[in-house]
Amino acid sequence: MMLRLLLLLAISLYITSTQANEAIIDKVYHPYVLSTERKVEWRFVSRESDNGNILAQRLGYGHSLREDLSLEVYLIGERDSEDNFGIQAYEIESRWVLTEQGRYWADWGILVELEKERAENTWESSIALLFEKEINRTSLTMNLFVGKEWGDDADEDELQVSFRMNYRYRLWPEFQPAIEVYTGDEVFGIGPAFTGVYRYEGKKQLNYDLGFIYDTSGKGQERSLRFSLEWEF
Repeated sequence: MMLRLLLLLAISLYITSTQANEAIIDKVYHPYVLSTERKVEWRFVSRESDNGNILAQRLGYGHSLREDLSLEVYLIGERDSEDNFGIQAYEIESRWVLTEQGRYWADWGILVELEKERAENTWESSIALLFEKEINRTSLTMNLFVGKEWGDDADEDELQVSFRMNYRYRLWPEFQPAIEVYTGDEVFGIGPAFTGVYRYEGKKQLNYDLGFIYDTSGKGQERSLRFSLEWEF
């Protein structure tokens, strides 16, 4: 029943959206912060469309400021359809945990992002509500984003709404299959994903996240491969 409601919400967001957005298929965020968290993250999204391949990569460093608040900074690089690659933007990101994990019916958090294009006077900010609920051996994670661009070179001047969902089966800590949905701004992406964690001594752990997302909107038949590797220490 819950999954049906989520799919209806995703479809509704898709229907009410009006413009293409290349950054929707990226990552589904969990509403958690580990105390004394420090991490290095690398992730990429390779998007294949009728106009060629576009590769976006991020390299970031994060640190928890409190047990319920973290701050991360990223360098964002892109390779366009003409094989030109370079640093395109900088981003700062903060996650705030609203509820203690497992205390209430579901876990909630807030994500705030601020991005600046390197060579243009374009800024983008977004805020997202993060949700996670464990159902037996499965976990349902949802993100609802609202964002806006501004600046002299900004392409969009309207609020952009998008939705992300990951529903995974906790088979083993190292291998957890999932299905993901991304929708908003003429994008309706769906596909399988795999995530896992390898724990080492102390709080050190290595997380991976892999997904194959197909855009079924019919606006270009795009296919996206996304991958992230995160080392916490």
